[in-house]
Amino acid sequence: MNSTSPRRRFARAAVAGLALTGLLSACGGSGSGDKASSGPSGPVTLPFWGWANGQDAVVKAFNAAHKDIKLKYTKVTDQLTMQKQLTNAVKAGNAPCLVQNTAEYVTTWVSQGALADISRYVSADRDRFNAGVWASAQVQGKSYGVPTSSAPAFTIYRTDVFQKYHLKAPTTWDEFIAAGKVLKKHGVKITNYAGEDPSTLEVLSMQAGAHWYAIDGNSWKVDFQDAGSLKAAQVIQEIIDNDLDSKLSFADYAAVQRNYDSGGTATRQISTWQMAGMVQNFTKSDGKWALSPWPTYPGEAAKTPAGTNQSGGVTLVTQQCTHQQQAAEAALWMSTDTGAVKTMASPTTGNGVMPALADSDAYVAEAISDKLLGTDYEPAKKVVTDSLNTVTSDWVFGPDWTAMFTELQTGWAKVMSKEQKVTDLLAHMQEWTVKDLKSRGISVKG
Repeated sequence: MNSTSPRRRFARAAVAGLALTGLLSACGGSGSGDKASSGPSGPVTLPFWGWANGQDAVVKAFNAAHKDIKLKYTKVTDQLTMQKQLTNAVKAGNAPCLVQNTAEYVTTWVSQGALADISRYVSADRDRFNAGVWASAQVQGKSYGVPTSSAPAFTIYRTDVFQKYHLKAPTTWDEFIAAGKVLKKHGVKITNYAGEDPSTLEVLSMQAGAHWYAIDGNSWKVDFQDAGSLKAAQVIQEIIDNDLDSKLSFADYAAVQRNYDSGGTATRQISTWQMAGMVQNFTKSDGKWALSPWPTYPGEAAKTPAGTNQSGGVTLVTQQCTHQQQAAEAALWMSTDTGAVKTMASPTTGNGVMPALADSDAYVAEAISDKLLGTDYEPAKKVVTDSLNTVTSDWVFGPDWTAMFTELQTGWAKVMSKEQKVTDLLAHMQEWTVKDLKSRGISVKG
Protein backbone atom coordinates (compact mmCIF):
# COMPACT_ATOMS: atom_id res chain seq x y z
CA MET A 1 0.00 0.00 0.00
CA ASN A 2 1.78 3.09 -1.26
CA SER A 3 5.15 1.44 -1.71
CA THR A 4 7.91 1.10 -4.29
CA SER A 5 7.26 -2.62 -4.32
CA PRO A 6 4.04 -4.22 -3.20
CA ARG A 7 5.30 -6.60 -0.62
CA ARG A 8 6.42 -5.68 2.88
CA ARG A 9 5.00 -7.52 5.86
CA PHE A 10 5.30 -9.72 8.93
CA ALA A 11 2.65 -12.10 10.26
CA ARG A 12 2.34 -15.49 11.84
CA ALA A 13 3.03 -17.40 8.66
CA ALA A 14 3.97 -20.54 10.53
CA VAL A 15 1.60 -23.48 10.37
CA ALA A 16 2.89 -25.17 13.52
CA GLY A 17 1.99 -28.74 14.34
CA LEU A 18 0.64 -29.72 10.92
CA ALA A 19 2.04 -32.23 8.49
CA LEU A 20 3.50 -30.90 5.25
CA THR A 21 1.81 -33.66 3.30
CA GLY A 22 -1.03 -32.13 1.31
CA LEU A 23 -0.42 -28.63 2.68
CA LEU A 24 2.59 -27.96 0.50
CA SER A 25 3.48 -29.26 -2.92
CA ALA A 26 4.96 -32.70 -3.38
CA CYS A 27 8.51 -31.36 -3.62
CA GLY A 28 8.51 -30.84 0.14
CA GLY A 29 11.25 -28.40 1.10
CA SER A 30 11.85 -28.80 4.81
CA GLY A 31 15.60 -28.38 4.33
CA SER A 32 17.59 -30.75 6.49
CA GLY A 33 20.61 -28.52 6.91
CA ASP A 34 22.89 -31.46 5.97
CA LYS A 35 24.91 -29.19 3.70
CA ALA A 36 26.28 -27.21 6.60
CA SER A 37 30.05 -27.18 6.68
CA SER A 38 31.55 -28.71 9.80
CA GLY A 39 34.96 -27.07 9.51
CA PRO A 40 36.09 -25.09 6.48
CA SER A 41 39.87 -24.73 6.15
CA GLY A 42 39.80 -21.05 5.28
CA PRO A 43 37.49 -18.04 5.28
CA VAL A 44 34.01 -18.86 4.03
CA THR A 45 32.50 -16.51 1.46
CA LEU A 46 28.70 -16.36 1.48
CA PRO A 47 26.84 -14.78 -1.46
CA PHE A 48 24.08 -12.49 -0.14
CA TRP A 49 21.34 -10.93 -2.27
CA GLY A 50 19.27 -7.98 -1.09
CA TRP A 51 17.74 -4.69 -2.18
CA ALA A 52 17.45 -2.46 0.89
CA ASN A 53 19.37 0.77 1.33
CA GLY A 54 22.08 0.42 3.93
CA GLN A 55 22.76 -3.28 3.47
CA ASP A 56 26.05 -2.67 1.70
CA ALA A 57 27.24 -0.73 4.76
CA VAL A 58 26.10 -3.54 7.06
CA VAL A 59 27.99 -6.07 4.92
CA LYS A 60 31.16 -3.97 5.12
CA ALA A 61 30.82 -3.81 8.90
CA PHE A 62 30.26 -7.56 9.11
CA ASN A 63 33.31 -8.33 6.97
CA ALA A 64 35.46 -5.99 9.06
CA ALA A 65 34.35 -7.76 12.24
CA HIS A 66 34.83 -11.35 11.01
CA LYS A 67 37.89 -13.21 9.78
CA ASP A 68 36.38 -16.63 9.10
CA ILE A 69 33.15 -15.58 7.35
CA LYS A 70 32.84 -13.02 4.58
CA LEU A 71 29.72 -11.79 2.82
CA LYS A 72 29.65 -11.05 -0.91
CA TYR A 73 26.76 -8.66 -1.44
CA THR A 74 24.76 -8.31 -4.65
CA LYS A 75 22.09 -5.61 -4.80
CA VAL A 76 18.90 -6.65 -6.57
CA THR A 77 16.55 -4.03 -7.99
CA ASP A 78 13.54 -4.69 -5.77
CA GLN A 79 11.40 -7.26 -4.04
CA LEU A 80 9.65 -8.69 -7.09
CA THR A 81 12.87 -8.87 -9.09
CA MET A 82 14.33 -10.85 -6.21
CA GLN A 83 11.66 -13.56 -6.52
CA LYS A 84 12.28 -13.91 -10.26
CA GLN A 85 16.06 -14.04 -9.94
CA LEU A 86 15.94 -16.46 -7.04
CA THR A 87 13.61 -18.74 -9.00
CA ASN A 88 16.12 -18.85 -11.86
CA ALA A 89 19.06 -19.37 -9.51
CA VAL A 90 17.39 -22.25 -7.68
CA LYS A 91 16.58 -23.96 -10.97
CA ALA A 92 20.17 -23.47 -12.15
CA GLY A 93 21.59 -24.80 -8.89
CA ASN A 94 23.49 -21.63 -8.02
CA ALA A 95 21.31 -19.90 -5.45
CA PRO A 96 23.06 -17.52 -3.05
CA CYS A 97 23.47 -18.56 0.57
CA LEU A 98 21.55 -15.61 2.01
CA VAL A 99 18.53 -13.81 0.60
CA GLN A 100 16.67 -10.74 1.79
CA ASN A 101 12.95 -11.43 1.62
CA THR A 102 9.62 -10.97 3.39
CA ALA A 103 7.28 -13.28 5.22
CA GLU A 104 4.67 -13.91 2.57
CA TYR A 105 7.18 -15.75 0.41
CA VAL A 106 8.54 -18.12 3.06
CA THR A 107 5.86 -20.82 2.69
CA THR A 108 6.16 -20.69 -1.09
CA TRP A 109 9.93 -21.12 -1.04
CA VAL A 110 9.72 -23.93 1.52
CA SER A 111 7.18 -25.73 -0.67
CA GLN A 112 9.67 -25.53 -3.55
CA GLY A 113 12.49 -27.02 -1.50
CA ALA A 114 14.55 -23.82 -1.81
CA LEU A 115 15.21 -23.09 1.88
CA ALA A 116 17.26 -24.74 4.61
CA ASP A 117 15.94 -25.55 8.06
CA ILE A 118 18.37 -23.64 10.30
CA SER A 119 16.47 -24.16 13.55
CA ARG A 120 19.39 -25.81 15.33
CA TYR A 121 21.58 -22.78 14.67
CA VAL A 122 19.17 -19.99 15.65
CA SER A 123 16.59 -21.34 18.12
CA ALA A 124 18.64 -20.34 21.15
CA ASP A 125 18.32 -16.69 20.09
CA ARG A 126 14.55 -16.56 19.65
CA ASP A 127 13.95 -14.62 22.89
CA ARG A 128 15.97 -11.73 21.49
CA PHE A 129 13.25 -11.15 18.90
CA ASN A 130 9.65 -9.99 18.83
CA ALA A 131 7.59 -13.19 19.04
CA GLY A 132 5.32 -12.37 16.13
CA VAL A 133 8.21 -11.43 13.88
CA TRP A 134 10.13 -14.57 14.84
CA ALA A 135 7.22 -16.64 13.54
CA SER A 136 7.41 -14.89 10.18
CA ALA A 137 10.58 -16.81 9.29
CA GLN A 138 9.05 -20.16 10.26
CA VAL A 139 6.88 -22.85 8.72
CA GLN A 140 5.61 -25.62 11.00
CA GLY A 141 7.75 -24.27 13.80
CA LYS A 142 10.98 -24.69 11.81
CA SER A 143 13.15 -21.65 11.11
CA TYR A 144 14.26 -20.98 7.56
CA GLY A 145 15.81 -17.59 8.24
CA VAL A 146 16.21 -14.80 10.76
CA PRO A 147 13.78 -11.86 10.99
CA THR A 148 15.37 -8.51 10.19
CA SER A 149 12.64 -5.98 10.89
CA SER A 150 9.14 -5.32 12.08
CA ALA A 151 6.86 -2.76 10.51
CA PRO A 152 4.59 -0.57 12.61
CA ALA A 153 1.77 0.85 10.50
CA PHE A 154 0.16 4.27 10.69
CA THR A 155 -1.09 7.21 8.65
CA ILE A 156 1.17 10.11 7.70
CA TYR A 157 -0.64 13.25 6.60
CA ARG A 158 0.00 16.82 5.50
CA THR A 159 -0.72 19.05 8.48
CA ASP A 160 -0.80 22.27 6.43
CA VAL A 161 -3.33 20.86 3.97
CA PHE A 162 -5.57 19.49 6.72
CA GLN A 163 -5.42 22.76 8.64
CA LYS A 164 -6.17 24.80 5.54
CA TYR A 165 -9.43 22.96 4.97
CA HIS A 166 -10.32 22.62 8.68
CA LEU A 167 -9.87 18.85 8.82
CA LYS A 168 -8.66 16.58 11.60
CA ALA A 169 -6.66 13.41 11.12
CA PRO A 170 -9.22 10.66 10.33
CA THR A 171 -9.63 8.04 13.05
CA THR A 172 -12.03 5.78 11.11
CA TRP A 173 -12.39 4.80 7.48
CA ASP A 174 -15.70 6.69 7.36
CA GLU A 175 -13.90 9.84 8.48
CA PHE A 176 -11.14 9.11 5.97
CA ILE A 177 -13.65 9.01 3.11
CA ALA A 178 -15.43 12.14 4.38
CA ALA A 179 -12.13 14.03 4.50
CA GLY A 180 -11.35 12.79 1.01
CA LYS A 181 -14.57 14.28 -0.31
CA VAL A 182 -13.70 17.66 1.20
CA LEU A 183 -10.18 17.58 -0.22
CA LYS A 184 -11.46 16.59 -3.66
CA LYS A 185 -13.33 19.90 -3.90
CA HIS A 186 -9.95 21.63 -3.67
CA GLY A 187 -8.12 19.42 -6.15
CA VAL A 188 -6.37 17.28 -3.51
CA LYS A 189 -6.53 13.49 -3.29
CA ILE A 190 -6.73 11.72 0.07
CA THR A 191 -4.59 8.74 -0.99
CA ASN A 192 -2.81 7.11 -3.93
CA TYR A 193 -3.76 3.73 -5.39
CA ALA A 194 -1.19 2.46 -7.87
CA GLY A 195 -2.67 0.24 -10.55
CA GLU A 196 -0.02 -2.43 -10.04
CA ASP A 197 -0.30 -2.61 -6.24
CA PRO A 198 -3.33 -4.44 -4.77
CA SER A 199 -1.81 -4.50 -1.30
CA THR A 200 -4.44 -1.99 -0.21
CA LEU A 201 -7.08 -4.68 -0.60
CA GLU A 202 -5.00 -7.17 1.32
CA VAL A 203 -4.22 -5.01 4.34
CA LEU A 204 -7.74 -3.62 4.70
CA SER A 205 -9.09 -7.17 4.47
CA MET A 206 -6.62 -8.33 7.09
CA GLN A 207 -7.56 -5.46 9.38
CA ALA A 208 -11.23 -6.39 9.00
CA GLY A 209 -10.55 -9.95 10.15
CA ALA A 210 -10.40 -11.68 6.78
CA HIS A 211 -8.41 -14.87 6.19
CA TRP A 212 -7.74 -15.54 2.53
CA TYR A 213 -5.79 -18.67 3.49
CA ALA A 214 -6.25 -20.85 6.55
CA ILE A 215 -5.42 -24.38 7.64
CA ASP A 216 -8.32 -26.79 8.01
CA GLY A 217 -7.08 -30.19 9.13
CA ASN A 218 -4.60 -31.33 6.49
CA SER A 219 -5.94 -28.99 3.82
CA TRP A 220 -5.79 -25.33 2.94
CA LYS A 221 -9.02 -23.37 3.19
CA VAL A 222 -9.40 -20.46 0.75
CA ASP A 223 -11.88 -17.63 1.34
CA PHE A 224 -11.64 -14.32 -0.50
CA GLN A 225 -15.31 -13.50 0.11
CA ASP A 226 -15.63 -13.58 3.87
CA ALA A 227 -17.15 -10.71 5.84
CA GLY A 228 -13.80 -9.00 6.38
CA SER A 229 -12.90 -8.99 2.71
CA LEU A 230 -16.31 -7.60 1.76
CA LYS A 231 -16.00 -4.88 4.41
CA ALA A 232 -12.65 -3.85 2.97
CA ALA A 233 -14.05 -3.93 -0.55
CA GLN A 234 -16.79 -1.50 0.42
CA VAL A 235 -14.31 1.09 1.74
CA ILE A 236 -12.03 0.82 -1.27
CA GLN A 237 -14.90 0.90 -3.74
CA GLU A 238 -16.26 4.12 -2.26
CA ILE A 239 -12.86 5.78 -2.55
CA ILE A 240 -12.55 4.70 -6.18
CA ASP A 241 -16.14 5.52 -7.16
CA ASN A 242 -15.79 9.04 -5.75
CA ASP A 243 -12.38 9.59 -7.37
CA LEU A 244 -10.74 10.36 -4.06
CA ASP A 245 -7.46 8.66 -5.01
CA SER A 246 -4.51 9.59 -7.16
CA LYS A 247 -3.57 6.80 -9.55
CA LEU A 248 0.17 7.26 -9.84
CA SER A 249 2.26 4.19 -10.61
CA PHE A 250 5.31 3.48 -8.54
CA ALA A 251 7.06 2.72 -11.79
CA ASP A 252 7.61 6.49 -11.82
CA TYR A 253 8.70 6.76 -8.22
CA ALA A 254 9.94 10.33 -8.64
CA ALA A 255 6.51 11.48 -9.84
CA VAL A 256 4.82 9.87 -6.84
CA GLN A 257 7.18 11.61 -4.45
CA ARG A 258 6.72 14.99 -6.19
CA ASN A 259 2.97 14.58 -5.87
CA TYR A 260 3.18 14.10 -2.10
CA ASP A 261 5.77 16.83 -1.73
CA SER A 262 3.64 19.35 -3.61
CA GLY A 263 0.45 18.49 -1.71
CA GLY A 264 -1.35 16.73 -4.56
CA THR A 265 -2.03 13.77 -2.26
CA ALA A 266 -2.46 14.40 1.46
CA THR A 267 -2.06 11.05 3.25
CA ARG A 268 -0.34 7.68 3.10
CA GLN A 269 -0.92 4.53 5.15
CA ILE A 270 2.67 3.40 5.60
CA SER A 271 5.37 2.09 7.90
CA THR A 272 8.66 3.59 8.99
CA TRP A 273 10.65 2.20 6.05
CA GLN A 274 8.55 4.11 3.51
CA MET A 275 9.37 7.38 5.23
CA ALA A 276 12.97 7.00 4.07
CA GLY A 277 11.99 7.82 0.48
CA MET A 278 10.11 10.88 1.65
CA VAL A 279 13.11 12.11 3.65
CA GLN A 280 15.44 11.57 0.72
CA ASN A 281 13.25 13.09 -2.00
CA PHE A 282 11.16 15.91 -0.53
CA THR A 283 12.26 19.51 -1.07
CA LYS A 284 9.10 21.49 -0.25
CA SER A 285 7.18 19.85 2.58
CA ASP A 286 9.72 19.05 5.28
CA GLY A 287 8.22 19.70 8.70
CA LYS A 288 4.66 19.63 7.34
CA TRP A 289 3.86 16.00 8.08
CA ALA A 290 2.47 14.27 11.16
CA LEU A 291 1.56 10.72 12.15
CA SER A 292 -1.82 9.43 13.30
CA PRO A 293 -3.02 5.89 14.04
CA TRP A 294 -4.18 3.63 11.22
CA PRO A 295 -7.92 4.32 10.66
CA THR A 296 -10.29 1.80 12.20
CA TYR A 297 -13.58 0.41 11.00
CA PRO A 298 -16.45 2.21 12.77
CA GLY A 299 -17.13 0.82 16.22
CA GLU A 300 -14.05 -1.39 16.25
CA ALA A 301 -10.94 -1.21 18.40
CA ALA A 302 -7.58 -0.24 16.96
CA LYS A 303 -6.14 -3.00 14.82
CA THR A 304 -3.06 -2.60 12.69
CA PRO A 305 -2.64 -4.86 9.66
CA ALA A 306 0.53 -6.92 9.56
CA GLY A 307 0.54 -7.25 5.84
CA THR A 308 1.94 -5.86 2.69
CA ASN A 309 4.00 -2.77 3.22
CA GLN A 310 3.59 -3.14 6.94
CA SER A 311 5.49 -6.37 7.30
CA GLY A 312 8.96 -6.95 8.46
CA GLY A 313 11.71 -8.65 6.56
CA VAL A 314 13.65 -11.87 6.90
CA THR A 315 17.09 -13.06 5.86
CA LEU A 316 16.61 -16.55 4.45
CA VAL A 317 19.19 -19.34 4.11
CA THR A 318 18.93 -21.44 0.96
CA GLN A 319 19.08 -25.21 0.77
CA GLN A 320 21.83 -24.99 -1.86
CA CYS A 321 24.15 -23.11 0.51
CA THR A 322 27.13 -25.32 1.43
CA HIS A 323 27.80 -23.40 4.65
CA GLN A 324 24.39 -23.14 6.26
CA GLN A 325 25.65 -22.79 9.83
CA GLN A 326 27.87 -19.85 8.91
CA ALA A 327 25.02 -18.33 6.91
CA ALA A 328 22.74 -18.58 9.94
CA GLU A 329 25.38 -16.94 12.12
CA ALA A 330 25.76 -14.08 9.63
CA ALA A 331 22.00 -13.57 9.47
CA LEU A 332 21.79 -13.42 13.26
CA TRP A 333 24.60 -10.86 13.43
CA MET A 334 22.96 -8.56 10.87
CA SER A 335 19.70 -8.60 12.86
CA THR A 336 21.18 -8.14 16.33
CA ASP A 337 24.43 -6.15 16.09
CA THR A 338 23.74 -2.70 17.52
CA GLY A 339 25.58 -0.85 14.77
CA ALA A 340 23.92 -2.86 11.98
CA VAL A 341 20.47 -2.36 13.50
CA LYS A 342 20.97 1.40 13.83
CA THR A 343 22.21 1.63 10.24
CA MET A 344 19.09 -0.06 8.88
CA ALA A 345 16.71 1.76 11.24
CA SER A 346 17.76 5.21 10.10
CA PRO A 347 15.85 6.67 7.12
CA THR A 348 19.09 8.41 6.15
CA THR A 349 21.67 5.61 6.30
CA GLY A 350 19.33 2.69 5.81
CA ASN A 351 15.77 1.83 4.99
CA GLY A 352 14.06 3.29 8.03
CA VAL A 353 13.01 -0.15 9.23
CA MET A 354 12.15 -0.97 12.80
CA PRO A 355 14.26 -3.85 14.16
CA ALA A 356 12.79 -7.29 14.74
CA LEU A 357 14.20 -7.24 18.26
CA ALA A 358 12.07 -7.64 21.36
CA ASP A 359 13.22 -4.23 22.59
CA SER A 360 12.63 -2.41 19.29
CA ASP A 361 10.88 0.52 21.01
CA ALA A 362 14.34 1.86 21.77
CA TYR A 363 14.89 2.39 18.04
CA VAL A 364 11.76 4.42 17.28
CA ALA A 365 13.69 7.68 17.40
CA GLU A 366 16.12 6.27 14.82
CA ALA A 367 13.39 5.16 12.44
CA ILE A 368 11.42 8.42 12.11
CA SER A 369 12.63 11.79 10.89
CA ASP A 370 12.49 15.08 12.75
CA LYS A 371 13.31 16.75 9.43
CA LEU A 372 10.11 15.39 7.90
CA LEU A 373 7.87 15.69 10.96
CA GLY A 374 9.10 18.95 12.47
CA THR A 375 7.19 19.85 15.63
CA ASP A 376 5.19 16.62 15.32
CA TYR A 377 8.31 14.46 15.74
CA GLU A 378 7.88 13.80 19.47
CA PRO A 379 4.14 12.89 19.29
CA ALA A 380 4.96 10.59 16.38
CA LYS A 381 7.04 8.33 18.62
CA LYS A 382 3.98 7.27 20.59
CA VAL A 383 1.98 6.59 17.41
CA VAL A 384 4.71 4.25 16.19
CA THR A 385 5.08 2.48 19.54
CA ASP A 386 1.32 2.07 20.00
CA SER A 387 0.94 0.56 16.55
CA LEU A 388 3.33 -2.25 17.44
CA ASN A 389 0.91 -3.33 20.18
CA THR A 390 -2.14 -3.69 17.93
CA VAL A 391 -0.73 -5.72 15.03
CA THR A 392 -2.75 -8.64 13.66
CA SER A 393 -1.01 -11.94 14.32
CA ASP A 394 -3.21 -14.59 12.71
CA TRP A 395 -2.74 -13.95 8.98
CA VAL A 396 -1.40 -16.94 7.02
CA PHE A 397 0.32 -16.79 3.64
CA GLY A 398 -0.57 -19.61 1.27
CA PRO A 399 1.89 -21.84 -0.60
CA ASP A 400 1.06 -20.21 -3.96
CA TRP A 401 1.23 -16.63 -2.69
CA THR A 402 3.56 -15.40 -5.44
CA ALA A 403 1.34 -16.69 -8.23
CA MET A 404 -1.81 -15.57 -6.45
CA PHE A 405 -0.52 -12.06 -5.99
CA THR A 406 0.43 -11.81 -9.66
CA GLU A 407 -3.14 -12.71 -10.61
CA LEU A 408 -4.45 -10.25 -8.04
CA GLN A 409 -2.36 -7.50 -9.63
CA THR A 410 -3.96 -8.13 -13.01
CA GLY A 411 -7.45 -7.83 -11.56
CA TRP A 412 -6.57 -4.81 -9.42
CA ALA A 413 -5.54 -2.89 -12.55
CA LYS A 414 -9.06 -3.47 -13.90
CA VAL A 415 -10.55 -2.24 -10.62
CA MET A 416 -8.47 0.94 -10.85
CA SER A 417 -9.66 1.54 -14.43
CA LYS A 418 -13.26 0.89 -13.29
CA GLU A 419 -13.64 -2.10 -15.59
CA GLN A 420 -14.80 -4.20 -12.64
CA LYS A 421 -15.74 -3.85 -8.98
CA VAL A 422 -13.63 -4.94 -6.04
CA THR A 423 -16.20 -7.64 -5.27
CA ASP A 424 -15.78 -8.97 -8.82
CA LEU A 425 -12.07 -9.29 -8.22
CA LEU A 426 -12.59 -11.13 -4.94
CA ALA A 427 -14.97 -13.59 -6.59
CA HIS A 428 -12.44 -14.24 -9.34
CA MET A 429 -9.60 -14.74 -6.86
CA GLN A 430 -11.66 -17.26 -4.92
CA GLU A 431 -12.18 -19.43 -7.99
CA TRP A 432 -8.67 -18.90 -9.36
CA THR A 433 -6.82 -19.69 -6.13
CA VAL A 434 -8.70 -22.91 -5.42
CA LYS A 435 -8.03 -24.06 -8.97
CA ASP A 436 -4.36 -23.07 -8.77
CA LEU A 437 -3.74 -24.95 -5.53
CA LYS A 438 -5.41 -28.07 -6.89
CA SER A 439 -3.27 -27.89 -10.03
CA ARG A 440 -0.20 -27.99 -7.78
CA GLY A 441 -1.39 -31.14 -6.06
CA ILE A 442 -2.16 -29.28 -2.85
CA SER A 443 -5.17 -30.27 -0.77
CA VAL A 444 -7.63 -27.37 -0.69
CA LYS A 445 -11.12 -26.50 0.46
CA GLY A 446 -13.06 -23.47 -0.74
